[in-house]
Amino acid sequence: MNRAMEVKRWAIVFVFAVAMAWVEAATVFYLRTLVGRIEPYQPNPLPVQGRLGLIEIVREAATLIMLAGVGWLAGKNWRTRLGYGAIAFGVWDISYYVFLKHMGGWPRSWLDWDILFLIPLPWWGPVIAPLCISLLLILGGTIISQFDAPDRPIWPGSLALSLNLAGTVLSLFVFMADALAAVTRGPEAVRTVLPTEFNWPLFTLSLLMMSAPILDLARRLYAELQNR
Repeated sequence: MNRAMEVKRWAIVFVFAVAMAWVEAATVFYLRTLVGRIEPYQPNPLPVQGRLGLIEIVREAATLIMLAGVGWLAGKNWRTRLGYGAIAFGVWDISYYVFLKHMGGWPRSWLDWDILFLIPLPWWGPVIAPLCISLLLILGGTIISQFDAPDRPIWPGSLALSLNLAGTVLSLFVFMADALAAVTRGPEAVRTVLPTEFNWPLFTLSLLMMSAPILDLARRLYAELQNR
């Protein structure tokens, strides 16, 4: 019964994240249509300034709060709440790009550049990069949410978590590298920067490091099944 309930919770979180992705994609599609930026990789990639720029940043923060909120409501303890929050984020992110493709024909390729986030600086990367991270979030969140139990907590070890944290920081550096390099030239340079090359070797390393908790959890579950 408990397993069936957790599967139901997973499905509800999934449906919520997909629905929210449609709302997010529609909002972005409206905005990009109004400013002529269906494809973000072009000169003056962030034309929204002033009050609208602040509203856009707050909207991004609100999106994260809502995704964390559904994870909090779905989980029974801090581990499963984080797990469901990770699932919500991953499903939302992947669905968002699927819906953008449906609405406006973009991205044409999963290698197309996108402005992934604006806080604290613009994040740039090929669409496939955040999707890889989202898949890890869905997989890790599913393992934790579906297998955690009061008598058998499911959580990665300290080494795996440390590798994950280092990988996360490394991936953030890769996404914001061009914006960070432009900081000394002022806000206008940051706003108009267009990256020309993505650091795939460094990002691949970060992705491997971020997968450490999943590998650790899989190893533990496999050992547990072997001992039964």
